[in-house]
Amino acid sequence: MIQVMNPKVVINLKKLESNFRFLADKLKVHDLSITAVTKVHNADQEIVALFEKFPEIEYFGDSRIKNLMTYQHSKKKKILIRVPMPSEVEAVIEYSDISFNSEVSTIKLLNEEAKQANKIHRVLLMVDLGDLREGFFEEADLMTAIRTIIEMDNIELIGLGVNLTCYGAILPDEENLGKLVTYCEKIKEAFNLELPMVSGGNSSSLYLLDHESFSLPSGITNLRIGETFYLGGETSFGKKYPEMFDDAIIIHAEIVELKEKPSVPVGISGVDAFGQKPTFVEKGKRLKGILALGRQDIVVSGLIPVDEGLEILGASSDHLIIDFTESNKSYVVGDTVEFRLQYGALLAAFTSKYVTREYVAGGNDHDIPSGNMD
Repeated sequence: MIQVMNPKVVINLKKLESNFRFLADKLKVHDLSITAVTKVHNADQEIVALFEKFPEIEYFGDSRIKNLMTYQHSKKKKILIRVPMPSEVEAVIEYSDISFNSEVSTIKLLNEEAKQANKIHRVLLMVDLGDLREGFFEEADLMTAIRTIIEMDNIELIGLGVNLTCYGAILPDEENLGKLVTYCEKIKEAFNLELPMVSGGNSSSLYLLDHESFSLPSGITNLRIGETFYLGGETSFGKKYPEMFDDAIIIHAEIVELKEKPSVPVGISGVDAFGQKPTFVEKGKRLKGILALGRQDIVVSGLIPVDEGLEILGASSDHLIIDFTESNKSYVVGDTVEFRLQYGALLAAFTSKYVTREYVAGGNDHDIPSGNMD
């Protein structure tokens, strides 16, 4: 069978392992347990296997049951980090050790399913601290839910969690995360219930470990890390860690056309294939290339050309249009162009069935992380 290799993500396992080691050590110093979130790479088995080298990373977390199913062999605890659908409670009990929840009606279904399976299922309740995604917004509703949950025979409440920055772009800070810790203290007082897992957010909370004016509140015991493991930077302010690689995963796309063309389309302008009316700047004739990579494969705004002389002009479903004029390199049809990836592009590339994967051992012990950039 003929295998088409491009476009492809190239995964440098040695650089990823270096990233994993840096963060594992960093969070261990702060006595934080780590949930490695696997959804962005679609639970890629080579990357999952790399995490197995790190016993200090105690949990795997994913929003999709299908991904959790792929690493049931692992001794790490598996967490469903998206609030469960009522229609999937049987699979939740079968394939996850812990689930994040915000609806008592769904937890009742989990309790019944766990009873049928003769299991104790652990749950963590999500609290909405202002980002307006999932979670209990009112303290009274949270306390009422706990009163119901602690009466369930096959559900064990083990903690609280919060999601920030993903929808409302609200940053984690000492005030909102401090409120999460206060809730835990009130729950202990009201119900004599210890909550060992207080999950204080995702990669956007990492800046609190280094900030001059703020800090991660005492009482936060867990962080869920995805993007930073793979892209080498915290996500609240986009700061790159100089000790980490931001090019551990890159994408290659192949040039299928390279010609001089006008910088402005010729003719009467309407809307493009996606219903948008694009604008263009007159620059005269330019050396333009078409790459076999499009919106069906990638989030174009999340691509960063490794060759800084290249400019992304736009994309259709199957084609990426690049201005090569300012590049110092000479390209021909059949060459590949490399791009670093932002989160949305990384997610899309691993999800698209049209993007293949290549694994490399990479570099040597003296490699300097490219995340050293400002």
